[in-house]
Amino acid sequence: MSDETPESLIPYDEIVQDALRAVVGRVLGEVERSGGLPGDHHFYITFKTRMPGVSIPKHLIEKFPDEMTIVIQHRFWDLKVEDDAFSVGLSFGGVPSTLHVPFAAVTQFHDPAVEFALTFQANAEEESREEHEEAQNDAPAAQPAEDGSNVVNVDFTRKK
Repeated sequence: MSDETPESLIPYDEIVQDALRAVVGRVLGEVERSGGLPGDHHFYITFKTRMPGVSIPKHLIEKFPDEMTIVIQHRFWDLKVEDDAFSVGLSFGGVPSTLHVPFAAVTQFHDPAVEFALTFQANAEEESREEHEEAQNDAPAAQPAEDGSNVVNVDFTRKK
C-alpha cells in the first residue's frame, strides 16, 4: 500500500475557494441591502489589483501594482454586489474613486469587530507575495488577533 495521496479528478480546492468567497459576497450583499454596517462591524478586503475584471484608478494600480487592502467602514458609498463581483466608492487622499473587484481577486477578508477572517489561496503560478502598503482609504489600521480566533485559513498545497 502506498503512502501517496491519489490525484483527485474533482477540483475540491477550487470548489471550496469559491464557496468561501461566496461568504464575502453574502456579507457585502447584506450590507448593501441594509444600507450600512451593523454595530461596530467593518471590513478589510485585500485583493489582487491586476486580476482580470478588477477596475481601479490608474494611480492606485501604480501605488499597489500587485495587491491592495481597502477598508469598508466610515466613508464608502454606492456598494453594489453582483454574483461574481462587488463595486464600491471610496476616497483615497481626498479623491473619490470607484473600485470594481471580482470575488476571484479577493485574497483576504477580515472583520476586526468580531475577529473573523478568511484567507484565500493566491494564484497557483505565484510563488511569492510582494509586501505592500495599506491603502488607508478611510479608517485607522487594526491588527488581527494573534490568537487566530475565528480565523479560517485554507491552504491546498499539494504534497508531491
